[in-house]
Amino acid sequence: MFCCLRTCFNGELRTPVAAQRPREPDIQLDTANMGHEVVIVKNGKRLCGSGGALATAPLVQSKSYFEVKIQQSGMWAVGIATRQTDLNKTRGGSDKDSWTLCSDNTIRNNDQTLLTIKGIEQSTASIITDESLASVVTTEPMQHTCLPSEGDTIGIAYDHVELNFYLNGKNLEVPVLNIKGTVYPALYVDDGAILDIILDNFSFSPPAGFDKIMIEQSLL
Repeated sequence: MFCCLRTCFNGELRTPVAAQRPREPDIQLDTANMGHEVVIVKNGKRLCGSGGALATAPLVQSKSYFEVKIQQSGMWAVGIATRQTDLNKTRGGSDKDSWTLCSDNTIRNNDQTLLTIKGIEQSTASIITDESLASVVTTEPMQHTCLPSEGDTIGIAYDHVELNFYLNGKNLEVPVLNIKGTVYPALYVDDGAILDIILDNFSFSPPAGFDKIMIEQSLL
């Protein structure tokens, strides 16, 4: 019988090899779903030009999180959108299929302002050095408001009930509700703005229970 088996395998008895799961494709900005005047560079992670772009994977898991860094100021918008949105528009939230935080500090959908953000209150202490006494005097903390600007990182968290935005890890407390359809990360730029999408190795910890975007097959 051994000879018969050898004949069937043309003289080779091969050791069974376990089937390997194909490597999941990297999620990035989608060159097949972007505006005509948009430029995507840096291995699909940077958006510049004029218009919008979606990411290659939808937000299908229960709690998704990603970040966008404002590399250069200008007119920009970040958030989520369906594939029916008009990516040739330079302003996110200009149609019913996109929900975005915009550079004018508004949250928009269907070309309407849903909310206006007031920023994050932060405390700073003024330090005065008294040379005659060789001492340092710290005054009472001063409050100032921080709004998104160049160099900042905006976090986007979506759980199919609420869309929330974070500024450098702090919740802006402006939840957006009533979002419908299959949505994707959406970035828009104009007037010199440059945005980088961050899909892992986040700058700030995601909210409790949230994780990086996973493609559908990895959820099985």
